Amino acid sequence: MTKRTSAKYKIDRRMGENIWGRPKSPVNRREYGPGQHGQRRKNKLSDFGIQLRAKQKLKGHYGDLTEKQFKRIYGDATRIKGDTGENLIGLLERRLDAVVYRAKFVATIFAARQFVNHGHVTVNGKRVNIPSYRVKEGDVVAVRDKSRQLACVLEAVSLAERDVPDYIEADHAKLTATFVRTPKLGDVPFAVQMEPNLVVEYYAKNG
Repeated sequence: MTKRTSAKYKIDRRMGENIWGRPKSPVNRREYGPGQHGQRRKNKLSDFGIQLRAKQKLKGHYGDLTEKQFKRIYGDATRIKGDTGENLIGLLERRLDAVVYRAKFVATIFAARQFVNHGHVTVNGKRVNIPSYRVKEGDVVAVRDKSRQLACVLEAVSLAERDVPDYIEADHAKLTATFVRTPKLGDVPFAVQMEPNLVVEYYAKNG
């Protein structure tokens, strides 16, 4: 189980935003940070602070990836032609756990990572248990037959709080999802504003 599963709302509190748009987020009730000094943390952020916050928010959205994982994805984004910020979003959305989450097979990105880890998912008919596996356009992601009646799957599919984005074609009757295309920033249904351009600035200045 990911170390962040029980602490996902701490990320919301730390950022002061409801990163996943979840109805139970504590930010819906309290906008200040966690801890006894949380209400005092309203100081104006420096440029470095703004860039760092943008990185932490984007990293947190995808299950609070480790810095090593996130930096490796950023490095891959810089080697692809085009806008590095857009490339970064595209690579993050191609992660298998992200596709499972976007397809609404599970309720949270943390559950998606665990779901893939436990071998409940196939890609093009073959079982894949690596959450960071990079899906390609046209790949078909499916919930394995023996996992289709799991309570977490049945509950997630019926959730009304978010829709499946149009770059994924999901069939909830068959519990399959086709990754149609790599999305741009504007295609991804983030609950809060993400600023990958600030992430690019952060790494450009801080290596």
